[in-house]
Amino acid sequence: MNDAPDKQFRRHLEAGRIMIQRSRETGRCFFYPRVAEPGTGSTDLEWIEACGEGTVYSTTVVRQRPPAADYNVVLVDLAEGPRLMSRVEGVAPEAVKIGMAVRARIAEGEDGPILVFDPAEAPE
Repeated sequence: MNDAPDKQFRRHLEAGRIMIQRSRETGRCFFYPRVAEPGTGSTDLEWIEACGEGTVYSTTVVRQRPPAADYNVVLVDLAEGPRLMSRVEGVAPEAVKIGMAVRARIAEGEDGPILVFDPAEAPE
């Protein structure tokens, strides 16, 4: 694949795979897709499948004027190490808490597939 890394990432999502990049040299995973590892500049990169498990690092509720529904914006630390921005679905925006275990899934967004999260455990 000679496409830009963000296009490769999108193609993986379209194929139903949650993939992140890893440096072969350092073994470090990172996100957002790029042509070189942040910090080292290493270009010896590979795509690996993420396990999909993560923990909410930060959350905020975006309030909207009715009838539009409020939603959350979260930073999630993936089990593999990278932190990414997304949202948690399946619970009220106010129910999303720092430290909450979440599980990634691919959802259909307005412009194609997107990565979102659901609570790893059923809400109480």
